[in-house]
Amino acid sequence: MKKGTLVLIIIAIIVVLIGANFISRYNRLVELDETVEARWAQVENQLQRRADLIPNLVETVKGYASHEQQVFADVADARSRLLAARTPEDQMEANASLDSALGRLLAISEAYPELKADTSFIRLQDELAGTENRIATERMRFNESVQTWNTTIRRFPMNIFASVMGMEARSFFEASPGAQQVPQVNF
Repeated sequence: MKKGTLVLIIIAIIVVLIGANFISRYNRLVELDETVEARWAQVENQLQRRADLIPNLVETVKGYASHEQQVFADVADARSRLLAARTPEDQMEANASLDSALGRLLAISEAYPELKADTSFIRLQDELAGTENRIATERMRFNESVQTWNTTIRRFPMNIFASVMGMEARSFFEASPGAQQVPQVNF
């Protein structure tokens, strides 16, 4: 075999290996990106489930606590903002408002023993509690996939590849700033 042919074969092998490496890295990033998107879709699914339960819960509480109009308005406003939010960041912010409003709504129920004994209210409260658990689980899964994504695109040499491809770090779904505080209800 001629020396020139051998050099061309070696160069071709190197190009194929580099190309295969490029394709492998790209496919890994696509897989991670799709995982993050799928996990976020599950968070949205559970947020929607909660938003669908809220009108029933509000109507049940209204029957017992009709004078708490501001809380009902806050819940309706927060729910509307959540449903209108389009970006994950907007949805996270709207969810924090809804968490706060729901906390105040549920705190109202403590002042009405007959409401706490109402079977519809109990069922709705149980469904809401189950949904909150699902949201927490999906948030955790979303944050795990974001962590994997962010770690992958920050490691060398993937950070160079990700930068060239315009892939950026994602935001975690974090608790709202006031989540540690118990909602206050004044009568």
